[in-house]
Amino acid sequence: MPMFRISEVAGLVGVSGDTVRRWVDSGRLPAARGAHGHRTVDGADLAAFLRADAPEDPGRQVSSARNRFRGLVTAVHRDGVMAQVEIQAGPHRVVSLMSREAADELGLDVGSVASAIVKSTHVVVENEPAKGQRHG
Repeated sequence: MPMFRISEVAGLVGVSGDTVRRWVDSGRLPAARGAHGHRTVDGADLAAFLRADAPEDPGRQVSSARNRFRGLVTAVHRDGVMAQVEIQAGPHRVVSLMSREAADELGLDVGSVASAIVKSTHVVVENEPAKGQRHG
């Protein structure tokens, strides 16, 4: 099983190294000291921690898609008919092509929060409604 350094765990999970250290220090995430004194996390322990600590997916009640990447829109390229939308979700860069009309209706602009939902070979992009609003 692979062993990961704190910085690698942070990159995989999309959190800071300090957050991972707090998980280790509190006993929530098992770690050992390597030959050079660096803390390492066993891959199987990390997988178990992520499964057990995963928040409930809010989209689970409204969609069959399970692979959601919530992130920040970093680029939107629109032409007459199509739009290319880039989302940075933790360490993942997701690019989606959609109609310009869809991008406009979702209000997708650089700096907005969006979720990329991956189902098979298709990516569905949703905007995050303001509090109190629902998708219509």
